[in-house]
Amino acid sequence: MNRNWIPLSLIGLLTVLAVWVVWPQQPNNYLPNVIQWPERGWIDIKIGNFSFVRRGMTLGLDLQGGVDLVLEADLSTVPQGEKGDKLEGVRVVIDRRINAFGVSEPVIQKVGDNRISVQLPGVRDVEEAKTLIGRTAVLDFREQLVDGAGQPVRGADGQPQWRKATAQDSRGETRELTGAYFKPNAAVQISPTSGRPEVAFQVTDEGVEIMQKVTRRLIQKPMGIFLDDQLISAPTVQSELSSQGVITGLTIQEAQRLAIQLNAGALPVPVTIVKEQNVDATLGSDSVRKSIIAGEIGLIAVALFMIVQYRLPGVIAAVALLNYTVYTLAVFKLLPVTLTMAGIAAFIISVGMAVDANILIFERMREELRAGRTMTAAIEAGFDRAWPSIRDSNMATFISCAILFWFGNQFGASLVTGFAFTLGIGVAISMFSAITVTRQLLRVIIREGARAQVWAFGTD
Repeated sequence: MNRNWIPLSLIGLLTVLAVWVVWPQQPNNYLPNVIQWPERGWIDIKIGNFSFVRRGMTLGLDLQGGVDLVLEADLSTVPQGEKGDKLEGVRVVIDRRINAFGVSEPVIQKVGDNRISVQLPGVRDVEEAKTLIGRTAVLDFREQLVDGAGQPVRGADGQPQWRKATAQDSRGETRELTGAYFKPNAAVQISPTSGRPEVAFQVTDEGVEIMQKVTRRLIQKPMGIFLDDQLISAPTVQSELSSQGVITGLTIQEAQRLAIQLNAGALPVPVTIVKEQNVDATLGSDSVRKSIIAGEIGLIAVALFMIVQYRLPGVIAAVALLNYTVYTLAVFKLLPVTLTMAGIAAFIISVGMAVDANILIFERMREELRAGRTMTAAIEAGFDRAWPSIRDSNMATFISCAILFWFGNQFGASLVTGFAFTLGIGVAISMFSAITVTRQLLRVIIREGARAQVWAFGTD
């Protein structure tokens, strides 16, 4: 087998996989029973014990709707000169929590002197999001109050009473044991003994001595774990802890939320949700459909131009352009990239840009053929001589995308960030499509010394 068929076969396999990823999610009567279509919009293929989950396209707030929350920070006890920094601290912590929560393309911005606006695209569990975002997430450890007989002191409601667990640090100062001494790497795991979820944590060097002294004092006694003054767990201390430990007594959802909150940090000031509003899609499925139609028209127009102008290489470029489209959409799904109208616009623009490299290559090839070179030599020379121009033009586009992405992040313009990111992906894949896919197709189709094929290159 010709060695050129090996990379072409790999490209074909990659294309098949990309088509499978991009394939529409709506079920039909011809699909096998191993494919399940959950309501959450994923495809879950199960073969025996093996499961592979494929997500659908991730859409932004303007295309799929979501929830809009306004949070008000309590800055009454904060000095006037520090209020701006505290509010920015609230915004940063909320941003970390939302990113860990898996919401793509959120819009988080300060409103006035004490409010934060949060827009969450595609969020269905609003209460879960409100709990995650709005909690101050101050974690502390407490020990039970006991009477002279060593029995727990109970309040009017019959529940045991607790006090903050404290110990002296290395400087002899009394410190409370809180989540402030945790490293930001808390993780959910399943206990090998109980089979229930738990949150594993590690303690900073500063907190190790405090943790040791507190747990040494409470061996065979309960240690209360409180989140925002609410008891979430009261495990019995079995042995002295130092640099790491686990928090038990949680459901899997509670454990995941707690791990996110611990890693993102506590809000610097308390916040309350003063406004909650469900946001309908401002553009919706009709605009998505029209955008897809526009993209299809653009693809066909570009393909026709290439075929008319360059004949056989134009046909090959059209095939490579289809591959480019499938690869790009597959990457959008797998990352996933959140598609807003700005992102769709960037993708449609990149379709036109995807043929720039092919035009440079084909013009170089024509020059080589007119100079009397063979087909194979003209193909290789065309690619080699066009590469510096392709590289430089695409690098200029990447730099523009990087600048737009940075400015979008700095000023909270998520639409600008999405546009830059989507365009950057499109340009990167277009380079692969032109340099690899087009080249391999030409190598296989064109044969050395096939002078009858000169007409097919439009050089006659």
